[in-house]
Amino acid sequence: MAIIKAFKAFRPLPEKAKEVASRPYDVLNTQEAKVEADGNDLSFLHIVKPEIDFPADQDPYAPEVYQKGKSNFADLIQSGVFFQDEKPAIYIYRLEMGEVQQSGIVAAAAVSDYFDNVIKKHELTRPVKEEDRKNHVRVQRMNPEPVFFAYKQVQDLDQLVEEVESGEPEYDFTAVDGIRHILWKVDDEARVGEFIRLFAEKVPATYVADGHHRTAAAALVGQEIAAQNPSHTGSEDYNYFLAVHFPDNQLKILDYNRVVRDLGDYSDEEFLEKLKESFELEQVEAQYKPSLLHEFSLYMGGNWYRLHAKAGTYDDSDPIGVLDVTILSKQVLEPLLGIVDLRRDSRIEFVGGIRGLNELEKRVDSGEMAAAFALYPVSMQQLIDIADNDLLMPPKVTWFEPKLRSGLFVYKF
Repeated sequence: MAIIKAFKAFRPLPEKAKEVASRPYDVLNTQEAKVEADGNDLSFLHIVKPEIDFPADQDPYAPEVYQKGKSNFADLIQSGVFFQDEKPAIYIYRLEMGEVQQSGIVAAAAVSDYFDNVIKKHELTRPVKEEDRKNHVRVQRMNPEPVFFAYKQVQDLDQLVEEVESGEPEYDFTAVDGIRHILWKVDDEARVGEFIRLFAEKVPATYVADGHHRTAAAALVGQEIAAQNPSHTGSEDYNYFLAVHFPDNQLKILDYNRVVRDLGDYSDEEFLEKLKESFELEQVEAQYKPSLLHEFSLYMGGNWYRLHAKAGTYDDSDPIGVLDVTILSKQVLEPLLGIVDLRRDSRIEFVGGIRGLNELEKRVDSGEMAAAFALYPVSMQQLIDIADNDLLMPPKVTWFEPKLRSGLFVYKF
């Protein structure tokens, strides 16, 4: 059963929350983050992507970058923009994006649950990104950004969350992207204890929805510190890390698309002919977004194509074999383009569905990429089936939206 713990969050003053709160580190590249934080010294991007405070040629993984993130956060505390709650608390974080509304339970998750597979993973991490996040945690001695967990919906927890949401929130603002963020604090010992008890009794597992790199980094650094502490007891703060837990029935997964730099030895015409061996293929007049499982769209050479996987290219009885990312890898990326290791191959990149099909066109039309593939999104049930069977998806399969804002609560140890 899942272990959670209340903690004394470091948080921004309510009147500063909107200025501080930023999109997660992995949603923006360095240049985009630099533009977004321009003119806003309070933006939490200065903590989670401190390379934006250096010249463009700065190595983002250099020691001075991590130290800059640490000093930037110390400045926010010193200036009084951030304060620490006096009592351990659990927080309720609600996000509203159009018709999508989801309420998560903010609490410290246990490092032991990560290694005992109570926290279930469904995706491989990329070593460079994992080490980058580990360095942030090591140097800053905190989890600056929460990880995004899901759990199978529990009615008693729903009721408890609803009771909290009937009270006065700590924060309530709408970000520039139109997403509303609301936060409540729960520091009454009895109610905190009820949250902890319900997780211990009714949540057999939690699932990493978004933030595999942050989850791995937090757990591995916690394990490192424990090994270095001769007086380790297991109750220290480093044995936990920051997470927001959402019921699975509230979550929305968007597509996560692929762009490739070249077509290997194939011309455009030869590549299309090879695709016809595994897919029914037709050119379409305008942008095309896949509307069902095993359907794809391709953009290259200024044209859009609709692809449907032929029978025999997938296995609907296999939690991994049924995935469209598996079909794409086994029928296209590996045999035709020689892209086998999605975690390390620089010839492929990933584009979240929230950016839309225009972003795919942009990446190809600029000449940066040769082709783009749009996929149908996986479902929460597919994700849970894979995690429950101790299987792993390829990297970058799920894109959850709305995204958590960073900087509204921080876990220091």
